[in-house]
Amino acid sequence: MWTLTRRQKQLVMLLADCLILPLSLWAAWSLRLGEPWPQDMMRFLWMYPFVIVVGVILNHRFGLYHSVVHYMGSRAIWAIASAGFLTTVALSVAAFLAGDNSFPRSVPFIFALLCIAIIGTSRMLVRSYYLWKTGHLTEKVPVVIYGAGEAGVQLLEALSRGDQYKPVAFLDDDRNFWQQKIYGKVVYPPEQLERLIKEKGVEKILLAIPEASRTKRQELLKTLADYPVHVLTVPSIEDQLSGRFSEGQLLEIELDDLLGREIVPPKPSLFEKNIAGKNVLVTGAGGSIGSELCRQILKSKPAVLVLYELSEYSLYAIDQELRKLISTAYNDDIVLVPILGNVCNNVRVEEVLAQYKINTIYHAAAYKHVPMVEHNIFEGIRNNILGTGVLANAALQHDVESFVLISTDKAVRPTNVMGATKRAAELILQALSIEASNTTFSMVRFGNVLGSSGSVVPLFRKQLASGGPLTVTHPEITRYFMSIAEASQLVIQAGAMAHGGDVFVLDMGEPVKITHLARQMIRFAGLTVREESSPNGDVGIEYVGLRPGEKLYEELLIDDTAYETEHPKILRASDEGQPLQVIQNFLHEFKVLEKNNDCVQMRANLAELVTGFTPAQDVVDYLNSKQ
Repeated sequence: MWTLTRRQKQLVMLLADCLILPLSLWAAWSLRLGEPWPQDMMRFLWMYPFVIVVGVILNHRFGLYHSVVHYMGSRAIWAIASAGFLTTVALSVAAFLAGDNSFPRSVPFIFALLCIAIIGTSRMLVRSYYLWKTGHLTEKVPVVIYGAGEAGVQLLEALSRGDQYKPVAFLDDDRNFWQQKIYGKVVYPPEQLERLIKEKGVEKILLAIPEASRTKRQELLKTLADYPVHVLTVPSIEDQLSGRFSEGQLLEIELDDLLGREIVPPKPSLFEKNIAGKNVLVTGAGGSIGSELCRQILKSKPAVLVLYELSEYSLYAIDQELRKLISTAYNDDIVLVPILGNVCNNVRVEEVLAQYKINTIYHAAAYKHVPMVEHNIFEGIRNNILGTGVLANAALQHDVESFVLISTDKAVRPTNVMGATKRAAELILQALSIEASNTTFSMVRFGNVLGSSGSVVPLFRKQLASGGPLTVTHPEITRYFMSIAEASQLVIQAGAMAHGGDVFVLDMGEPVKITHLARQMIRFAGLTVREESSPNGDVGIEYVGLRPGEKLYEELLIDDTAYETEHPKILRASDEGQPLQVIQNFLHEFKVLEKNNDCVQMRANLAELVTGFTPAQDVVDYLNSKQ
């Protein structure tokens, strides 16, 4: 039966019901009157086609022919019972209207019990056979569900229909649940986990507490880190409501769970100021930061959202995602415009600003990977510095109200070309803001965001999947981390507080030691760290040395002075800029040096422009290096 098409399987179920329904009626007569072929039954032969037609119609209406049999659960049993009950009611009414008093009134009730039992049993037998078959092909992994609330029950039902996990128990902090049974699974206090691991062979813990605060999750994860189990979690309520993940889906533990940062809800007055009802442009809209900015921008309902992106695939992906979101959550009230283009193309940029009358720009397009820019100096300068200049000047000419640059902590006393180019981009906006009349320029500086391209977290996951080792550049290296959603929300709010030339710095919390992060990810994968004290561990950590231009730690402020703003997570820096003429001279010399392929002098000029830029090594441009 498993090789049949879906429509063929539906037909088999329908034909089976066409047989079960009249057989149930015949059995009801026979049981009631105590003989296989009661004489009185012959006067009511019309009831057999009647129950077939009515029963099949009701079964169809309750979705019994559209359900996947091996996924059927308690809802399917309820549907079978409801359809059987209504069929019985219809049979009783028909018998009454026939006006024949010889019809035994108990027959419909016996019929109801039989047809519900037989139809339900037939479906469950098929389901059991499927689960037995797949269970022999793939052995189920014993798991414990942490959280006996609604999310935990939903997860249990979802897992019972699958062939990957075998829930053996629940854990919950609420003592009111302890020793209670949920679908046959006992709820234990968390202290019983070690016993369950030993007795039941538990390999994974599935967290079903989507409503828990980050602090609570962090405390729980610290406790679970002591056990040799792989920890997975159901999506957060926000992710489920947005449709990005489904209820029964299981995800790896995210770093923001480990950090325990509590996100401050956006202030509506700031979050909507530069967006609501306005025409907004996001450059680099298909990237990690740009795409999340777009998702957050939709919440404030702009009139038009223009997606400006160099990569065709990235633009297609974010366009499809946002169109689906707009149609389901925003009633198609937002105009979405995907534009392929390079920020260095001033003609293209000006066409977009003029045609769509842009009010607000979030400039996220940039090359951000330190080694890539270090080895491709001219392209890094062209995209990050020249591109920012092109876009900023176009914004001035077209009276854009607000221009927000997405910057980085690597712009502070940079030791690499990428960081220096981002600081130079900041300098352009600071210089232009002095002459700007209608456009408010600002820049927002922050550290690493979780889940972005090139982030250490997805790299570690790939290395874990391949058996390790996890590669860390230096035992003492640290980085600031923030969730991509929180960073995007703060960027939007920071831009709304700008007066012109502002450098905003996001409160990133405490820096995280990358070695500590690697150890945590190994533990939460249910593995042990291989090191001198435990040479038989599962996965090792390998130190590979700092990459070109990489620092042991990052900074957020140049002169260590910052001022509070009306938002507790956003600070205003007091960094000095450069005269506009100095920047224009730099850009002019860039074009000359590019023609001569002189990367050494180009980087020297960049060091003159950006105060504090101390290159960590010789020029290593792969194409144009002159040494």
